[in-house]
Amino acid sequence: MELNNIEKLLQKYLDAETTIAEENELKTYFLGNNVAPHLEEYKVLFSYFSISKKEELQKPIRLKTKKQGWKWLYIAASIVLVVSVYTGYQKNEQQKAEKIYNETRLALAMLSKNLNKGNDAIAQLQYFEYTKNKVFKQPKN
Repeated sequence: MELNNIEKLLQKYLDAETTIAEENELKTYFLGNNVAPHLEEYKVLFSYFSISKKEELQKPIRLKTKKQGWKWLYIAASIVLVVSVYTGYQKNEQQKAEKIYNETRLALAMLSKNLNKGNDAIAQLQYFEYTKNKVFKQPKN
């Protein structure tokens, strides 16, 4: 009966369905001396687990971290981003100022043109007034 129970537990173990207590029962069976001949191949497996459990590492493990290098890369990338945004903002402001300057210059040129038309009209009126005064012999006031 015990052999039949061990075979069922072994099948459950291979299907990863056993509990800790059942695994301990399998371990004690396979570490013992009376293992069935057709189950001898599993004895090596369970003895390996018990031996490897006792092993300890004598040297400390040193992990190389590369976070320091990445940290400086993040800082450098942040600085580049801030400088890029600042220069882009300055360039944008300069372009806006140039656009406003050009629009103002065009508006003032149009105003100047219209004022010059008015000055020409006033000059013609003054010439007309001068000629009228000359014809009618009226003194200037």
